[in-house]
Amino acid sequence: MSPARPHARTAPAVQPAPPARRTAFAEGAERLRAAATTEPGRLRIIGAVLALLVLGFGAVTAWQTSTRAAAAEDVLRRSQPLSFGAAGIYRSLADANTAAAGTFLAGGQENAKSRDQYEKDIRQAAAGLVTAAANAEPGSAAEATVARLNRLLPEYKGLIERARTYNRQGYPVGGAYLRYADEKMQKHMLPAAQALYTTENRRLDADYGDATPYPWAAIALGVLALAALGWAQHRVYRRTHRVLNRGLVAATAATTAALLWLVVGHAVARSGLDGSYEHGIRSLNVLHEARIAALKARGNENLSLVARGADTVTVGGQTYDAHYYEFDKDMAVLRAALSEAARLADDDAGTAPVTAAQSDTAVWQRRHAAARAEDENGNYQQALDKVIGAKGATAECFDGVDRGLERAIGHERAEFRQAAGDGRDALAWLPQGAAALAVLGAAGSVAGIGRRLSEYR
Repeated sequence: MSPARPHARTAPAVQPAPPARRTAFAEGAERLRAAATTEPGRLRIIGAVLALLVLGFGAVTAWQTSTRAAAAEDVLRRSQPLSFGAAGIYRSLADANTAAAGTFLAGGQENAKSRDQYEKDIRQAAAGLVTAAANAEPGSAAEATVARLNRLLPEYKGLIERARTYNRQGYPVGGAYLRYADEKMQKHMLPAAQALYTTENRRLDADYGDATPYPWAAIALGVLALAALGWAQHRVYRRTHRVLNRGLVAATAATTAALLWLVVGHAVARSGLDGSYEHGIRSLNVLHEARIAALKARGNENLSLVARGADTVTVGGQTYDAHYYEFDKDMAVLRAALSEAARLADDDAGTAPVTAAQSDTAVWQRRHAAARAEDENGNYQQALDKVIGAKGATAECFDGVDRGLERAIGHERAEFRQAAGDGRDALAWLPQGAAALAVLGAAGSVAGIGRRLSEYR
């Protein structure tokens, strides 16, 4: 009997690999595709898309209009007042310098009016610097400029006080101190004040740039939402032959109202802000330039008599009295600025004070020519009388120019506030209103589609 043969080994059965696990996104996409094959599924998708479009339109509208409304508020309440304040700092410093020279020319018998004006200007400049410092961003160029002016102002005051002290005692060194104070003002303080004014004007321009651009993203979403609502209503009509779906009609009405409010409100706001710039800011800039030129001209006129020919400048090989030479340049700037201000003025209330300033400027130039002739002929006292005398002096003309420019600035600033306020008010409640209308529109879309879905139950 043969031995038993061992059983042959059988290979283990190969188990099939488990199916790959599907992601939640894939499962969701599959369910969405399955739902899209039925009419109720399609209606649910359409309702969701309509609601999202309308809500997106409302959200973007609220965001874009709120940023523009905030920028318009800054134009009216922050950047323009700061720009105006910076111009005021420059004017106060220049006027203080002019008043100090006028007080010095009076000799030992100081002119109380000039002295009081000097003190008033110094206080106003200091107060303006406090405001500018409070509104300057930490580490900014404006903060550094204000700090520099705060350091220079006491130094300038100290030089003026020394000049006054020596002048009352009859010492000629008083004139040297006054000229040194004027040099500090002209070469350091006024350029710093001009830099501050330029910085604040850039901030004002930036706020205008943020307030006026069209909200194209919101407008595009609004048009897209209206197109989708129109398509949805047309689709419902083709399948049911019902002309109106109340929910979709309500959604279309709310979206249309929001879009019209956005377009019309922003157009009105843009018009008001553009008008405030064209008929307010541009005129104010030119008027400030004219006022500063008048102050510098008056200061140089006074200092020419203080220096008595000690300060000269050579131009084209010819030597001139430095202060008379600067006076002529300042008057050229003044005449050009007044001509531009008259061109920009858009009503009689704005034109009249500028015209008066132009008339006073012409008289001022004639009287100055007479005073300069006396000075150049060695008749110092007669020249002095024609500059700071009680009647018929150039001081009267300067005062007339300054008063006219002050009235013109007041009128143009009022026009700015009116136009900028109208522009800001046109955006009032638009962000909140657009958001509310978008919620109503989305609710109407869902209700309208829900009405159709109920017919399948």
